[in-house]
Amino acid sequence: MFFILRSMNKAKSDYYDAAAKTIIKAMKNRNFEADYFHTGEEAVKAVLKELPEGAVVSWGGSVTLEELGLKEALINGPYKVINRDEAETPEEAEACYHRALNADFYFMSTNALTKDGRMVNIDGRGNRLSALIYGPKKVFVLAGMNKVAADLDAAFLRVRNLASPMNVRRLNKRTPCASAGFCSDCQSSDCICCQEVVTRRSAVKGRIHVILIGEELGF
Repeated sequence: MFFILRSMNKAKSDYYDAAAKTIIKAMKNRNFEADYFHTGEEAVKAVLKELPEGAVVSWGGSVTLEELGLKEALINGPYKVINRDEAETPEEAEACYHRALNADFYFMSTNALTKDGRMVNIDGRGNRLSALIYGPKKVFVLAGMNKVAADLDAAFLRVRNLASPMNVRRLNKRTPCASAGFCSDCQSSDCICCQEVVTRRSAVKGRIHVILIGEELGF
């Protein structure tokens, strides 16, 4: 049994390595900066080396960042942190969303990415996508290889029928997909699929830095 599991793990690792090379090449052709790390620990260390002391940092909602321990590292590091989690009122949270758009470094994950180097994200409020598109000087997108999809159609299927149903449960939202497990293209007041964005290229070369990680992270 141990031999079988070891062989399976090596096969998955080898697959991730090969797929990551393909995706990184495609992303660099699209003006993104892109790197691959075998583990989340390696990825976090590499990202933190990029941050100067006193840098203004913030992030969008992300299970991946939680699992990596990156948010905790930023909060405890020598940075100026815009932390919406500390907001005591909706008004304070809204102010944090706006301030985050002027951060030096913004951190997020992506709901899906394609083998030809495009990212697909769906949001409720859209603050995370606003920061991705415009505002912060540098955006780091950290994503496990489980987020990879073959093409845009597969990416949207992944987001609507996997990531979104899991996220509405995480956020205690009452939507059809929370109970059924699959998207019904709802118009619920709790819907978190209000904004759909395909990022096919970084307008500013290297502003968006995609960090692929050879682990299964987030939804």
